Amino acid sequence: MIEFDHVWHQYGERTVLEDITAKLTEQRIGIIGGNGSGKSTLARLINGLIGPSQGTVRIDGYDTVKERKHVRSKVGFVFQDPDQQIVMPTVSEDLEFSLRGSKLTKEDRGRRVERSLHQYGLESHHDHPAHLLSGGQKQLLAIMAILITEPEIVVFDEPTTLLDLKNAVAIEEIIYRLDQQVVVLTHDLEMLQNFDRVIVLDDGRVVADDVPNIAVKTYRGLVLS
Repeated sequence: MIEFDHVWHQYGERTVLEDITAKLTEQRIGIIGGNGSGKSTLARLINGLIGPSQGTVRIDGYDTVKERKHVRSKVGFVFQDPDQQIVMPTVSEDLEFSLRGSKLTKEDRGRRVERSLHQYGLESHHDHPAHLLSGGQKQLLAIMAILITEPEIVVFDEPTTLLDLKNAVAIEEIIYRLDQQVVVLTHDLEMLQNFDRVIVLDDGRVVADDVPNIAVKTYRGLVLS
């Protein structure tokens, strides 16, 4: 469970999030809002990339500030731009790099990398230069590098924004198939149709928190008013 308890966040004198209280227990949760609404800040609070200015964020009871290391082992974060995540020269090296802090042996890490490559259709790209992949393949690799660590929760920050339609649909299908709890920030409202819950942020506040059709209707009203 992801729990926000009277969470505020400020950058200098600017309030980005204001008194957010929510318990997120559903499997698929969407977060939508305009630019500057606070949704990216909210997402980064979930795995301790940043901490709240006031209040607490807990993951299964673990405080994201006081117990950050434990939280990071439970929560994976996929950035909008995969080049922010890809750090090693080749595809297989990048995947294995994600396992560097695990207790797996080198042989077990290698086997897990091979399983991941096979599962997502990149087995022929084992030694391919990671930064020479196509845009869709880069985003796939970024997702694989998170999933290979077997997190319980995965946060996606606008995972399809930089992709063409074909690759966007492929990434959406991967997200739908995940067994983990997922939190997705997106401007793609159609993607949210089969989600369990959608939260709408506006000027740092939660203005809607409901099933997709009702929450999206509220968001459209804000944008078009």
